[in-house]
Formats: sequence, structure tokens, C-alpha cells
Amino acid sequence: MVTLKLAIRNLIGAGLRTWLNVIVLSFAFLAIITTQGLLQGMNEQAARAMIEAEVAGGQFWHPGYDPYDPLTLEEAHGPIPQELLELIQNSAATPVLIIQGSVYPGGRMRTVLLKGIDPIQEIIAIPSHFLATGSQTTPAIIGNRMARNTGLQIGDLVTIQWRDRYGTFDAQDIEIVQIMQTSVPTIDNGQIWLPLGRLQELAEMSGEATMVILSGTKNLPAITSAWPFQNVDMLLKDLNDMVASKSLGSTIFYLLLMFLAMLAIFDTQVLAVFRRRKEIGTLMALGMTRWRVISIFTVEGGIHGVVAVLVGAVYGFPLLWYFTRVGWALPSNTDSYGFAIGEKLFPVFPISLILGTALLVMIVTTIVSFLPLQRILKLKPTAALRGRAQ
Repeated sequence: MVTLKLAIRNLIGAGLRTWLNVIVLSFAFLAIITTQGLLQGMNEQAARAMIEAEVAGGQFWHPGYDPYDPLTLEEAHGPIPQELLELIQNSAATPVLIIQGSVYPGGRMRTVLLKGIDPIQEIIAIPSHFLATGSQTTPAIIGNRMARNTGLQIGDLVTIQWRDRYGTFDAQDIEIVQIMQTSVPTIDNGQIWLPLGRLQELAEMSGEATMVILSGTKNLPAITSAWPFQNVDMLLKDLNDMVASKSLGSTIFYLLLMFLAMLAIFDTQVLAVFRRRKEIGTLMALGMTRWRVISIFTVEGGIHGVVAVLVGAVYGFPLLWYFTRVGWALPSNTDSYGFAIGEKLFPVFPISLILGTALLVMIVTTIVSFLPLQRILKLKPTAALRGRAQ
């Protein structure tokens, strides 16, 4: 208790120097929480959007399908296995057929993926019900990015070209019946959604699909399909890897902030030992051991971390709470980032992140406060009383 009282008294006596150290530490504390909260919010928001619009409960892929190799699409289709057909009939899954094609908006050719989906499906958040029209023209849905890049609008007729299963080229006009607003670029960029039955007819692939998307994996019977199953973790691996790489970059940033804050603490302790030699000599002359004196200085440094966390909570947590409610507005060119996060990013600040960061700041501050105090072990009380270092 005496050690704590002496440490607090010395910090109060330091005045402005103490508060400068506390403010710098609180900035570092808040920066770490903000950066990690933004990344975690980005990850959760993008994962949620992708699960709703594309991944759902997982996917069964045709053995020849490789989303990273467009050359495999020519053979990446086949009859749907019987066990998966039963799930489709029970509305627990929906098939998707993918073939390569071209579209000619305004006379310009663009390579696209033609994707067929059941108009009445409710597995993924695509407005496929717009494809259930009685029009003689083939209906089609595109995303907001695709519409912006091609200049297509609802009601426009545009020509598409494709190759059927025998390699024969064919073409037909389609009508854009809906432009879906989505934050998921992987169901939007360079893609046109058509009724599954109509695309199977055009490509002469009746009853075939490229993948089957599950609504969920709970209460499903064991499925031993020839088509490999891709679970949610595997389908979100690219997203998680991207967030991890960005997290590494942010780690370097807040480590730099921590280094600057710790440098201020280190310099403060070195200066304190130099300027308070007489005080140290007096304490040792009164019978206080060297390690007891070191503990006083170490506690002073640790209190810097505690006060910094409290000060950061006072001015930082209201701001963080505000951003979790209203979101963080993003620039209009976020499509190039590769994240399905929409126009606003909502950060997430779990209690484990806050407590872990606070504990980190306190521990690191205490350790850095202790390092320059080793010279007290070599300090002679008589020399210290005279204001000398030796």
C-alpha cells in the first residue's frame, strides 16, 4: 500500500509530463481497438452478405468445376445426383447451371457468365422471382455493378451469345427484367442470371447443373454424392485470407503507435531516475531496499497504462458506440476492395477485444517502465544523496 501511495503521489507531482504520457498511450489504445474493430466488422459484414446471397449452407460442385479456372466451365456440368434431387424437391437446395457467354450492350462485346437458377427458389437472396414471367422474351437479372458497367436498364433488350454442349454457337435477345442491388460482387460482376429451365434448353443441357446450393446443413441426412461438398468455411476462405492480410498490415501500424508510446514511457523513467537521485538515496538511506524503490517506479509506469485505458474509455467509447450505430461511410469506389460490405461499414467491438487490448497496454507499459530501472541496482545511497549517479 505504501508503494502504491508513493507512486500515485509522484505521478501527480509530475503534472503535465504524466498527462502527456497518458494521452499518447490512450491514443494507441484506442487506435488498436478501432483498427481491429473495423476489420472484424468488415469480416462479419462481408461473410453475412456472402452467406445470404451466394454461399447459404454450403454447395455441392460438379467434379469438373473450378471457379478460378474459366476453361473448366465447358465441361463443368452434368446430371444432378439422385440424393441431391431429393433435397431440391424438398426445397432444401437449389441447382445452378453456369456456362460462358458474351453480351453485346451498345454493340460492344463483353464476356459474361450465364447463370441459370430456379425462379421460385428461396435459398439465396437473389430476386429470382422476377424471372418467372410469361413473356416470350427470355427474362434476365443483372446486378447494379453489371448495369453500371454496361449501361443496361430495366426493360432493355440485349443480345447474348453462347455455345451449347456440342460446341455450336447460338445467340438470342434477352430482356432485363430486374437490376438487383447487392453488395456481393461475386454474384454481380460480369454475370447474367436466367431461368434455369430456359438456360438448360438454350445450352441443350436438360436436367444438368454446375452446382447445388444447400439451404443449411442441420437435420440433413448423410449425403454421399459424387459431387464434392464445399462447406461454408471453405467458400469463405478467400474472404478470411484477405481480412487476415489486411489485419497484418494494420498490426504494423498500431505496433508503431505502441512503440512511440512506450518510448515516451521509457524516456520518462530514465529522466525520473536521473532527476530523482536524491529522493532515491533518501529512501535507501531510510532502509528501503533497492528492489522496493524499483517497485515504486515500476508501479508508476503501470499506473500510466491504467489511467490511459480509463481516459481512452472516456473520450473513445462514445465515438466507437456512435460508429457501431450509424456505420462508417465508405467512398464510392469500394467495389475495387473485393469486400461485400456495401456503402457503410459497421465495426464490431467485442468485449474480448477491449479487455485484451487494455491488458496488453498495461502489461507492456509495466515492462517498459521496469527496463530502465536496472541502474538503481548499482546506485550508491551516499552518491545519490549528493546528486551523483555513481
